[in-house]
Amino acid sequence: MKLNRSRRSNIIFFGLILILIIPQTRQPIQVLLHKGLALFGTSIIDENKREQLKFENWNLMGLNGDQINFKSLEGEVIFLNFWATWCPPCIAEMESIQSLYDDYNTKVRFVLISNEPSEVVTAFFEKEGYDMEVYSPLSEYPEDLNVRSIPRTYIIDKQGKVVIDKSGAANWNSNAIREQLELLLAQ
Repeated sequence: MKLNRSRRSNIIFFGLILILIIPQTRQPIQVLLHKGLALFGTSIIDENKREQLKFENWNLMGLNGDQINFKSLEGEVIFLNFWATWCPPCIAEMESIQSLYDDYNTKVRFVLISNEPSEVVTAFFEKEGYDMEVYSPLSEYPEDLNVRSIPRTYIIDKQGKVVIDKSGAANWNSNAIREQLELLLAQ
């Protein structure tokens, strides 16, 4: 029996819907879609429109037990990312963050924030082969950080100004991001 174009389209459409309904296939497909969307990049905020952060006393606990206060990061270039292991767009961008981290971790302060239990984050990082430091907040977020959804990423210059403010997945290992980091580090 030969299928006409309309029936083939319907079969493909219902097949895709079925794949998205089945729990085991939903997350990998969503991650793949977000990786594709992340290729569109991020925009850098014009210098005259960059907001100044107030480096408040915001206490963070690392998975390794180290505590830091966000105020102590003042004067550094900071890559600040809010994420979770259950979040498909977060998972989609994590590989690019790791690649950027591999090249810049001695020059840029990477602060990845998750509210999940440390065992969950550690298991996820071990499974994926990531080795970045993840922190849990011990106190309320600073008012300047308007985190309503994840992933949410900020790149902050040495003067505490927000250079990039991105909601959603992004390719953080792009040439544009690397060039911007180089400019910020040279200041």
